[in-house]
Amino acid sequence: MIYWVLKATLGSLLWAVWRPQVEGLEHVPEGGPAILASNHLAVIDSFFLPLVVKRRVTFIAKEEYFTGTGLKGWFVRMFMGAVGVIPVDRAGGEAANASLDTGKRVLSEGRLFGIYPEGTRSPDGRLYRGKTGVARLALQTGAPVVPVAMLNTRELQPIGKRIPRRGRVKIKIGPSLDFSRYRELVGDRFIERAVTDEVMDALRELSGQDYVDEYAAKLKERGQEA
Repeated sequence: MIYWVLKATLGSLLWAVWRPQVEGLEHVPEGGPAILASNHLAVIDSFFLPLVVKRRVTFIAKEEYFTGTGLKGWFVRMFMGAVGVIPVDRAGGEAANASLDTGKRVLSEGRLFGIYPEGTRSPDGRLYRGKTGVARLALQTGAPVVPVAMLNTRELQPIGKRIPRRGRVKIKIGPSLDFSRYRELVGDRFIERAVTDEVMDALRELSGQDYVDEYAAKLKERGQEA
């Protein structure tokens, strides 16, 4: 209930100020499970994609959003919980697997699950190597993957800027990708990588971004974030 209240109230403000323009909305299925796999350029990506999709979208987000202190930490924690965001430990291991298990539960209930295959925001506007969680979800659930390209959110909200500039948010959604032909190969790392790379290739075509065959998190660890 809180999700729809926020979408109606906060969503109306976002529509009025940033006037999102979306292409390919018809590719999001009207019913049944689907994985919305998006590139990730800015924090506001997680606001505008659910805004333009009529159905409820459940996302995962870094665990740090749920561990803040003070009034700001409380507000962020309450907001993320209200809109159904699931925390994920980006350090990997069992915690990350638990979050993917939650994604499987969301999909098993016939809902939409949003994921950023890169695992983090792009440090410089390029598209980085995808992590194979999106492939595992697709193969284990049989849900189609719908590629989504956020086109200009980095320009509207550069890294470090809390309030985005005024401008028109542009989003492009591509045809769904069906990986049911690989259902018997769940757990095969080669297949998971191939499926993930196909998703990233679709995102590259939609977004027009230059592709880097390296994990964005590794680049950030080296202190090369722009």
